[in-house]
Amino acid sequence: MKFYQSILENDLTDLLITFSDEGLHTVQFNAKDEDVIFEQSKDNEYLNQLSEYLSGTRKIFDLTLVLVGTPFQKKVWESLQQIPYGETRTYQQVAEEIGHPRSSRAVGNANHINPIPIIIPCHRVVRSDSTLGGFGGGIDVKQKLLDLERQHL
Repeated sequence: MKFYQSILENDLTDLLITFSDEGLHTVQFNAKDEDVIFEQSKDNEYLNQLSEYLSGTRKIFDLTLVLVGTPFQKKVWESLQQIPYGETRTYQQVAEEIGHPRSSRAVGNANHINPIPIIIPCHRVVRSDSTLGGFGGGIDVKQKLLDLERQHL
């Protein structure tokens, strides 16, 4: 299998995406050219859809994702994809939605290792007191993503 990478430069944070013929494998924040280790691809559907999202014109992604994780993590990531654009859920609500009501911390851990942030919208999950909680791209990026979505509802 051959892997490709692209960097999407934008005002929010530069994103490094890794994909293959099977689908999208990862999205990483704060990318730099020296982070690219696979053959680079400048034009692809992953970049196009992320660019549309960041410009406020795309609300739903239509991409093939390659998810590597435990069955629990995959269940969490599938649940996150059901959170509507511009809305949030708490870690506790996600735990309840996947049938594990006492697993809000495990939901937080699954969010923390989400390999495809933004497309799997872990930024839409907040603490029970409505504060943001953590985010791999930084709390400021999480807030900007939520603001972007609310602005384009």
